[in-house]
Amino acid sequence: MSNFWQRAVTGTVYVAVLVGMTYFHPLSLGILFLVVTILGCNEFFNIAIKGNNTPQKIMGTLLASWSFVLSFMYVFYELPPKFMMLIIVMICLVFIGELYRKKNNPFRQIAFTLTGAIWVGLPMSLIPFLVNYQNQFHPEILLGCFYLVWANDTGAYLLGSKIGKRKLFERISPKKTWEGALGGALLAMAISYPIAHFYTVFSFTHWCIIGLIVAVIGNYGDLIESLYKRSKNIKDSGTLLPGHGGILDRIDSLLMVIPFVTVYVYLFI
Repeated sequence: MSNFWQRAVTGTVYVAVLVGMTYFHPLSLGILFLVVTILGCNEFFNIAIKGNNTPQKIMGTLLASWSFVLSFMYVFYELPPKFMMLIIVMICLVFIGELYRKKNNPFRQIAFTLTGAIWVGLPMSLIPFLVNYQNQFHPEILLGCFYLVWANDTGAYLLGSKIGKRKLFERISPKKTWEGALGGALLAMAISYPIAHFYTVFSFTHWCIIGLIVAVIGNYGDLIESLYKRSKNIKDSGTLLPGHGGILDRIDSLLMVIPFVTVYVYLFI
């Protein structure tokens, strides 16, 4: 029971902060996801170090954070796009910096540094573009994605725990089942209707398609993080959220969902 209440309190605070700061104002959204970017990178590199790797933790975190800041400033404060080229400079500095570290397997360390910056930083950097649909602040787009991800996770747990038998990806996540994946997809599609009713920025059809994207791609996001943790023989990415693990454990699905939804929104809506 103590663990249940711990999870409940942590989950409630997490959802309240996430939804509140996303909806309130572009600046609060920017602060929130800059912090999430920093924390996510910190967890990624801490996991990498457990495998006797020595990535450039500070440089990787700066690269991801700077990418988010530049995207945010470009979208909401009309930063000239030429400043985005600073990202290229920072990527080059990762290679140059490795020359002075004298670590074993230097290109392995470069790979881990860039992987962390891209895996966490790229989706976070797309959030300003996603919520600034047609040059207007629409936080409900991101909130809708949150609700769909949570519905997918809930449906997968409920149906999977009851009737789940056929393993979805046993090598990586033994508890995931095809029945659970179907339950998650069904619940995500079901709540697309109330989301479309309250968030009219997109039609019901588009929300259904986004729900389908979440149901499919969200599972891949979860599996990818599980693959990373399994390669390091750890259960949780961190201890930041008592009863829930680390921040990467909470946003693993979103890290894959956000790029796919952003591409869909900009190309097909």
